[in-house]
Amino acid sequence: MAVAVRIIPCLDVDQGRVVKGVNFENLRDAGDPVELAARYDSLGADELIFLDVSASKQGRSTMLEVVRRTADQVFIPLTVGGGVRSVDDVRELLRAGADKVSVNTAAIKNPEVLREMAAVFGAQCIVLSVDACRCRGEFAPSGYEVTTHGGTKSAGIDAIEWARRGEELGVGEILLNSMDGDGTKQGFDVDLLHAVREAVTIPIIASGGAGSAADFPPAVAAGADAVLAASIFHFGEVEISDVKNTLDAAGYEVRR
Repeated sequence: MAVAVRIIPCLDVDQGRVVKGVNFENLRDAGDPVELAARYDSLGADELIFLDVSASKQGRSTMLEVVRRTADQVFIPLTVGGGVRSVDDVRELLRAGADKVSVNTAAIKNPEVLREMAAVFGAQCIVLSVDACRCRGEFAPSGYEVTTHGGTKSAGIDAIEWARRGEELGVGEILLNSMDGDGTKQGFDVDLLHAVREAVTIPIIASGGAGSAADFPPAVAAGADAVLAASIFHFGEVEISDVKNTLDAAGYEVRR
């Protein structure tokens, strides 16, 4: 039996509120994260991702409270990321109610932290978030580089090689963010997905560019195991049921 494609709303949380923009700029308020999480649970979302976009110490305490409140009301898996730097940070989020933790910048600075986290908590709890942009740098023969700071700074690393390295270090999943596509609603970067799919065997979450229900089947065809969207769900442009119906019509297994 085929593994069902997961539909995942992503909530960017800034000081306790969900925000969304285009290429991480011109952010606008999209609501209360706990209320949105409960709504998505009732509408059939398979998982949720919270990303703490402020990730300051104050942001972390706020996010922990958001996670606790969400875990009390919502029973689908919850992944939390943003400012996660250490085994202790992972432990804190898991204790608050997260099921998985997403790591990004800290892993770029110290890749071995991924191995440490996976050894302590298991691969199933650790997600490597890869913010990828198209580039022409010699350090990125794949044509995709890893970026930080919302896609504004190059990490000087080939994105496809970084995903492969993450699997070697023990992560259980790749959250693959197309920074070129973020918020643009022009469709997922299927070339990027193909390239990462050829490099890794672990699940890939496709992120960045969803604009309509029709954008989701090509992402799955390119190798995504799960598909993520934010603004089109937050502002009611596309319903989760629309995405599931479209994937089902395209021949993909979905959870009902």
